[in-house]
Amino acid sequence: MENIISQFAIRGTVKEVKPLGEGLINDTYKVITAEQDAPDYVLQRVNNNVFPDVDMVMRNIAAVTTHIRKKLEANGESDIDRKVLTFMPLKSDASKYYTEIDGKFWRIMIFIPDAITKQAVNPESSRAAGKAFGNFQAMLADIPVELGETIKDFHNMEFRLQQLHEVIAKDPAGRVKEPEVQAMLKEIDARADEMCKAERMGREGTLPKRVCHCDTKVNNMMFDKQDNVLCVIDLDTVMPNFIFSDYGDFLRTGANKVAEDHPNMDEVEFDIDIFKAFTEGYLSSAKSFLLPVEIENLPYATALFPYMQCVRFLWDYLSGDKYWKVKYPNHNFVRANNQLHLLLSIEKNYPAMKEFIAEKL
Repeated sequence: MENIISQFAIRGTVKEVKPLGEGLINDTYKVITAEQDAPDYVLQRVNNNVFPDVDMVMRNIAAVTTHIRKKLEANGESDIDRKVLTFMPLKSDASKYYTEIDGKFWRIMIFIPDAITKQAVNPESSRAAGKAFGNFQAMLADIPVELGETIKDFHNMEFRLQQLHEVIAKDPAGRVKEPEVQAMLKEIDARADEMCKAERMGREGTLPKRVCHCDTKVNNMMFDKQDNVLCVIDLDTVMPNFIFSDYGDFLRTGANKVAEDHPNMDEVEFDIDIFKAFTEGYLSSAKSFLLPVEIENLPYATALFPYMQCVRFLWDYLSGDKYWKVKYPNHNFVRANNQLHLLLSIEKNYPAMKEFIAEKL
């Protein structure tokens, strides 16, 4: 660990290195320094199985954090080091923010003291999340560089349906003809054209791609002890996308009244109060740059992500459960069915959603 840390231009002497957090993707450690006037640091191993182009990931992050820092400085913000992540450059190359040792990729950022993350999703935290992620997009709306796509076709609905059709043709696990699968495929096919409209609008030039976080969860924000949002974290997935990614993906998990693998479909329900709180926060900070076409399609974005996740879970079920870990034989089908029922609940709420958005403009 000390050999890795010594590659970076940090201040202070390393006193202790210990595991930090429970992240599922990257390995994370806290680096404690001996001197009181030196900051502590966060050391991470970037999972290059998930993010094969680590250089692109770090170039994206450097561009985004540099741009946000300039915006904060221009706005006269105080305590900027707590309001944007600070990654440390290499001693040997000040333009590079990671090192590769024995095929593993490492980076270091300054640890933000007296800051916490939250897990609970409620109207208050959802409103804060909406405002924070809307502000994140707003600050990056005029970024002068073009970011790379760190996970290709991550939220591309046409690509996800293509994956599903390919596995249906091969049927490697012999599950395609199951009656429940056939019923679900009919529901998916009935909505396929509508759900792919973002890609069509993008090709037509009526829907722009913007810099998005692409992993909008409550626990991807840091709060101070007074419950004020400090900054958005976990920036590996930051890339160009339609704003629907950040908006719809939060509501897919946050506004489902049960977990995404809850097996009782009668209890799967869209929480309109979470929708209202998140949307209120999001529009308060994002409507300054959003186009009318983006705002009017926010209900579509809310439906898009349960639909997309239904397709992805079903694809994995038909593939023989190769992507997500499962706890029982039809776990992925239960997940897919859960997302389908969430979609059905969202569709019933379309009129109320459109009316609420209109009131906030």
